[in-house]
Amino acid sequence: MPNLHTDTIEITDDKSMGRARDWVKILAQYREPSGWRSTFELAVTIGPFVILWALAWWALSISAWLTLAISLVNSAFLLRLFAIQHDCGHGAFIKNRTVSDWVGRVIGVFTLTPYDVWQRSHSIHHGASGNLTRRGIGDINTLTVDEYRALSPMRRFQYRLYRHPIVLFGLAPGYLFFLQNRLPLGLMARAKYWVSAMATNAAIIAALLIILYFGGIMPIVLIFVPSTLLAATAGVWLFYVQHQFENTTWEGEEQWDVHDAALYGSSHYVLPSVLQWLSANIGIHHVHHLYSRIPYYRLPEVLRDHDLLAAGNRMTIRESIANARLHLWDEKSKRLLSFAQARAIA
Repeated sequence: MPNLHTDTIEITDDKSMGRARDWVKILAQYREPSGWRSTFELAVTIGPFVILWALAWWALSISAWLTLAISLVNSAFLLRLFAIQHDCGHGAFIKNRTVSDWVGRVIGVFTLTPYDVWQRSHSIHHGASGNLTRRGIGDINTLTVDEYRALSPMRRFQYRLYRHPIVLFGLAPGYLFFLQNRLPLGLMARAKYWVSAMATNAAIIAALLIILYFGGIMPIVLIFVPSTLLAATAGVWLFYVQHQFENTTWEGEEQWDVHDAALYGSSHYVLPSVLQWLSANIGIHHVHHLYSRIPYYRLPEVLRDHDLLAAGNRMTIRESIANARLHLWDEKSKRLLSFAQARAIA
């Protein structure tokens, strides 16, 4: 197995994991996916997903509450399917890029996410994460303290409303996956992305019509909608905590470095083993962002072999909940602050 002695990485006072660029060549050793492992991972995700869907449908004859409970459990496997689609988008899950893209497109029907549209917007996110000059596509809107102070009272209210947990984690997931994903917003000038969005929409409608024909409206109401909504909510939460924490990093264009932003601007979300499996190791986000071609099932290998990365940017579930109150980036202290903290330093 690849290994690295910590003395081969230069440590500075403010960079406890060393210089990000030094890790790139090392992490390249983990980039190759395994054909049999990828097939296995897909099987143990889509298999239970289909079985639980069928079981929830069968349970309609017994109890609507039982059907709902099964569908909520199934949202975990839908989330995992999205994680596989995510790896396909990075070319990390299957070595053959054409096969990888088509697996991602098929999964996109289940996740309500047009693959080519999402792949492009997510690529923009990776290429501009932590860059104050290039905010806008594929990220959560984050203002600096000075930008917030310069807003009118109404615009401040709008920003606070947008960042409120009820909006971010209650309303936004449903809007994003059920509505926003139906159009290639931000990429509407290219026919390729219209084709991706419209083809995905057509496949979703066809699937829903088949369900409606054979089972009526209840499978849609009690299985499709709840499982999709809960998976979407979990996905938005994971995306949020991966970059929104006190010691993340944001810089202007001149100071910004893509590698440092990836390593130090992404969290290492420490989850119980079951949740880590269901989320496909996406919590090891600092490694993923620094080298996105590593298959998700190889990310634990990286932490096992490299103590610096295993110890870096760690965030517990309790800490992630506390970080949800941080909304403004302070360019002076280089910290994400709450609205109250921002008022205190005014």
